[in-house]
Amino acid sequence: MSADHVDVLIVGAGLSGIGAGHQLHARFPDRTYAILESRSELGGTWSLFTYPGVRSDSDMHTLGYRFRPWTDATAIAGGPAILDYLRDTAREGDVERHIRYGKRVIRANWSTPESIWTVEVRDINSGQVSRMTCRFLFLCCGYYDYDEPYAPQIPGIEEFSGPVVHPQFWPADLDYAGKSVVVIGSGATAVTLVPAMAGVARHVTMLQRSPTYIVAMPGTDRTAQRLGRWLPKSRVAQLVRWRNIVQMVATYRLSRRWPSAMRRLIRKSQERFLPGNDIDTHLTPTYQPWDQRLCVVPNGDLFRALRAGTASIVTDTIDQVTASGIALSSGQELEADIIVTATGLNLLAFGGIEVLVDGAEVVLSEHMSYRSVMLNDVPNLAYAMGYTNASWTLKIDLTYDYLWRLFERMDDVGATWCVPRLNGVTVGDKPFLDFQAGYVLRAVDRFPKAGDRAPWKLRMNYVLDVFQLGRGSVDDGTLEFGTGDSGRGASDLRRVAWLSAWDSSSSTRPTRSGSRSSGAG
Repeated sequence: MSADHVDVLIVGAGLSGIGAGHQLHARFPDRTYAILESRSELGGTWSLFTYPGVRSDSDMHTLGYRFRPWTDATAIAGGPAILDYLRDTAREGDVERHIRYGKRVIRANWSTPESIWTVEVRDINSGQVSRMTCRFLFLCCGYYDYDEPYAPQIPGIEEFSGPVVHPQFWPADLDYAGKSVVVIGSGATAVTLVPAMAGVARHVTMLQRSPTYIVAMPGTDRTAQRLGRWLPKSRVAQLVRWRNIVQMVATYRLSRRWPSAMRRLIRKSQERFLPGNDIDTHLTPTYQPWDQRLCVVPNGDLFRALRAGTASIVTDTIDQVTASGIALSSGQELEADIIVTATGLNLLAFGGIEVLVDGAEVVLSEHMSYRSVMLNDVPNLAYAMGYTNASWTLKIDLTYDYLWRLFERMDDVGATWCVPRLNGVTVGDKPFLDFQAGYVLRAVDRFPKAGDRAPWKLRMNYVLDVFQLGRGSVDDGTLEFGTGDSGRGASDLRRVAWLSAWDSSSSTRPTRSGSRSSGAG
């Protein structure tokens, strides 16, 4: 066994990875683990993004970990506060000493006979490649490309005489005081930037090609404040968390079942903040609520900036960028000293890691997601993927629950590996990310597929997942358990009686179409 070997190797020291390390040690204190982080600090998104006003787009009582509740009354927290929360969590769980910074995973190869992942790791500073081994690989690297944001072709942008800034790489020394700023985009980043800059810049214009649903919510949870007078903070956090979960699930279900009613509710809310404004043009999307994620503005800060006249929204398309601003297709010209391209992010499946099983490449798009945690025919690999219609961490907490019970099951049956199998069942393909946002549509074909039935179906309902993922039986007849020396033979299956439904006379491993996968284990 290599000296640089751990039981569990976690990739990524962001929200998912820190929680994984914290909870793995709490549940299995004797198991060794390491966290590989390509950047020089923990925090993931919350240490990378430093643009003005950066904040959560979910309430903190659900974005915070279940095992370490967010006890502040602040409902929508700024990036620095979230980063402090993550650092405190890492210190509390003794996670920091397990993190290896400046280490990028480039390749991982599973060996069935040895029941081991061999992971190739590049040192960011030296470029040197080293190897680690592990029994189980847990990818907590999210799905954003932290190195290359989405940069659409904007005609004439090279002619602009001022700074052109992408929020993903915000310059610490950018001075926008008294300047005219145009923010191109209408998503969560643009909606955050505009009110944050409006109080300092001469004027900020949000230039959008089409509107996004924008809803206001209180920046401070008054219920939490009131309950805090009589109850312990931890108890208040639990109560507020569940209230918010129920509200999120109900809002999403209402939006999908009665979209017209939800559109009316959103519009009425906007009219209260912006009486007499052209809501039809600038705030009414052509798509239905929750076809894309709703943008949240705490205390209606964007609406207040619009009402005060320090910010404005222009809905148009760009004809040409000039040295002094932007000429629009309508003939209007926007003066600009600074252009911010809040045009979105690129997605990167599983951190761009090359995955192999017994030397055969795993083509992600040819594999299917199992319980939104593992992939068919890829042993001892799990990934952390949160909700798109609710707080990321809600799903991550349940993922931990499932994995720890899976580890216990492996111990119980004496298995050194486990892998989901389709077992010849025909399962219809669904998108891995069932979301209509542009950044998803551009890249979803490079991700695994989801199925049209359990346990392959993508679920976006926390309440159901609590019972099916967080507490449901691991023994669902889909997982195959085995030991390294048994390889791929039928004897693997006889070792675990609950897999009696499998035809043990077959030595092949069918994929969705019944043919052998290039990544079969």
